[in-house]
Amino acid sequence: MKVYNGEGIVLGRLAVQVAKDALLGEEVRVVNCEKIIISGVKTTTFAHEKQRYERKGYPLKSAKFSRIPDRYVRRSIRGMLPWKTTRGREAFKRIMCYRGLPEEFKGELIVITNASMKKLPILKYTTVGEVCKHLGGK
Repeated sequence: MKVYNGEGIVLGRLAVQVAKDALLGEEVRVVNCEKIIISGVKTTTFAHEKQRYERKGYPLKSAKFSRIPDRYVRRSIRGMLPWKTTRGREAFKRIMCYRGLPEEFKGELIVITNASMKKLPILKYTTVGEVCKHLGGK
């Protein structure tokens, strides 16, 4: 089982790595989901996510977007998987995300150095926790 620390890591780059590991058959856990970084101007990110959240067609069949940080990250990882195949669905079941750091995962945490916030060319970013709070989450 691989346990990734999401603190200060860019969301898309983390999602790619987690999806690759899950497709190879690994059990993957992501902790500190509320501290994962989304790069870009904060107001633009907030406006995009709010527009995406409010976009609805027929309410019973439209896409569901969660306002809870761990589910938000898990949904982003799902976008990196071949979701419509059996292989992709099985890989998605092997991925779990957590807010904070549970006691059972305190030992060995994997930090992806090439996906760190320090590698960003700009200093404009926001966290997943702030985006979810802006959408009305807790």
